[in-house]
Amino acid sequence: MLIEEPLVKTAASTQKTDRTLIIGTRGSELALWQANYIKDKLADIGVSAELKIIKTQGDIVQHLRLDKLEGKGFFTKELEEELLNGSIDLAVHSHKDLPTVHPAGLIIAAVSSREDPSELLIIHKDCVDLKKRLALKHNAIVGTSSNRRKAQLLALRPDLEFDDLRGNVITRVEKLRDENYDAIMLAKAGLTRIAADLSDFHVEELPPVEIIPAPAQGVLAVQIRENDKQLYDILQTINDADVADTIAVERKVLNLFDAGCHAPLGCYCRKQESKYEVWTSKADEQEEFPDRLYLSSSSTEGLAERIAAKFDKNRKFPSQVFITRDISETSYFHRAMAKHGIAVEGRSLIRIFPIINKLDPYILKYVDWIFFGSKNGIENFFRLQPRLSKRTKFAVIGRGSEEMLRQFGYAPDFSGEQLGINMDEIAIEFAKVAAGTTVLIPRAKDSLETIQKSLTTDTKTINLPVYQTRMDTNVDKSNADVLIFTSPTNVEAYFVDNLVDPGQKIICIGRSTGKRIEELGLSYTLPYSPDEIGLAEAVFGLDY
Repeated sequence: MLIEEPLVKTAASTQKTDRTLIIGTRGSELALWQANYIKDKLADIGVSAELKIIKTQGDIVQHLRLDKLEGKGFFTKELEEELLNGSIDLAVHSHKDLPTVHPAGLIIAAVSSREDPSELLIIHKDCVDLKKRLALKHNAIVGTSSNRRKAQLLALRPDLEFDDLRGNVITRVEKLRDENYDAIMLAKAGLTRIAADLSDFHVEELPPVEIIPAPAQGVLAVQIRENDKQLYDILQTINDADVADTIAVERKVLNLFDAGCHAPLGCYCRKQESKYEVWTSKADEQEEFPDRLYLSSSSTEGLAERIAAKFDKNRKFPSQVFITRDISETSYFHRAMAKHGIAVEGRSLIRIFPIINKLDPYILKYVDWIFFGSKNGIENFFRLQPRLSKRTKFAVIGRGSEEMLRQFGYAPDFSGEQLGINMDEIAIEFAKVAAGTTVLIPRAKDSLETIQKSLTTDTKTINLPVYQTRMDTNVDKSNADVLIFTSPTNVEAYFVDNLVDPGQKIICIGRSTGKRIEELGLSYTLPYSPDEIGLAEAVFGLDY
C-alpha cells in the first residue's frame, strides 16, 4: 500500500498519445459529469478518451449507513481494481472519497481546480425559522449520513435530530421533496456541477470556515497506474498544482488521525497571499462536541503534524478562562470549554446605554443597506422598532452579528465571515457591493469608522449612533489562565487597577482591542473570527 504524497510539481508536458484512453467512472449523474469534465480537459490538449461505467460497493449497498460498511474506499475500490488489471487507463474520483493509502501500483497523477467546498443546508420552506441559527425550526430532522456533518451541526444546534440519507445527489434531493426530512445537507460542489434545481427550497450556504468540509472536498482526483509514465506526464498539463499543495495538508491530517472519509473529521486549508490557513474539526463520535482549531503558517512543512499534536489526548488545557462578556452555559463557547473541564468566568466590564429613543422614518425610507458591526448595534437599533422597506439589505461583520440579526427575523445579504477578524478587508469587500447606494450604520458613539472610510465616493453614508458605553470601576482581578477581552473599553476598564500574572495568556477580539493590549507592552492572540467559534478555536490552539 502506498501512503499518499503531494503531487510532484513538474513542468507541463507536451507529450501526446495516439491511443484512446479509457476513463473509469461510477454511473451517477455527478460521477459522469466529473468524468466528462476530465475527458473535456484531455480533449483540450488533443487527447481522446471514452468512459467506462463501473459499479462500486457504495452504489450497490444502499440500506446501510456508510460508516457501517466494511473497510474503506466504498466508492473507489472497484475502479482501482479495474485500473490494476488494465481494463481502464485512469479513474476519476471525488477526491474526498479516496482513502489516504492507495493500493500498491496506483497513484494520483492530477487533481482538478477546487469547486467551492461550502456545505448547503437545504430546507423545506415550511420548516424555515429565520430567528434560529441555520434558519431551521426547533427539533428539525436533518438527513445526512456524514458523521462529520452531524457532529458540527449538533455543536451549533443541539436540538437537531438526524436520519441517514443515502443515494446519489438527485435521489437525496427528491427524498427531501417527498418530505422524508425537514432538511438535508449536501456539498455545494456536487449540486453546482449538475446545476440542481433547488428553487422550491430555502437554502442556507455554510462556508468552509463555519462547517469545516471533508478533506479535499470539491476536488477531483485522477488516478492511474504508477508505471504509466507517459500518461502521468500528459496529465501534468491539466493538474492544478496549487490545489494539490493545499489539499495535501488536509489529506495528511486525515492520514495522521488514521481516519476514513466517514469519520467526524473536517479539515480545510487555503492559501491567502503567502499564508496557509487551516481549520480542523474533530470528534471521536458523531454526537460528541467537536474540537476546532485554526492555524496559519508561511509553509506547509510540518503543518499537518502541528495540527495533529494539538489534538493529542494527553495535552494540557487551562483550568479557567475569563471573558469580558456575560455568557450563557448553553452557548457554543461555554460548551466547548466544558468538554475539557475548563471553567468560564464571564463578566462584562462595561455598561450599554441607548442614546436615542425614536427613529425618523424619513431616514429609513431611502436606505439600501444597513451595516451592523456589533450585536449591541443590532439590539439597540431594533429596540427602536424601525419600519423597514422590503428592499433594504443587511450586512453583518460575522457569525455572531448574523445570529443576533436572525433573532429579529432577518438574514444578512452580506457577511464578513469568510474574511475573519480583518475589518479592513471586510470594509473593502462591503464597499464593492454597496457602491452607489445609501448605507445606514447603527453604531456606538465614538466608535471607529473603518467601514465608513472604505465606502466609495458615490455611496451615501448615514451614521447613526444608537448606544454608548461606560466603563465599570473597581474591577476585580481574575486569576484565570486565559483572559479574553472583547473590546478596547473592556481592556481599559480591567487594567485601571489590575495587572497580568506571569503565565496568563491573552486573547483579543479585534485589532483595535489588541492595539490597547500592545500599548500596555503585552502580547496577545487574535482569533480568526470575532465570535464564539473563533474564541473556542483560539483557546484550543494556545500552548499551556
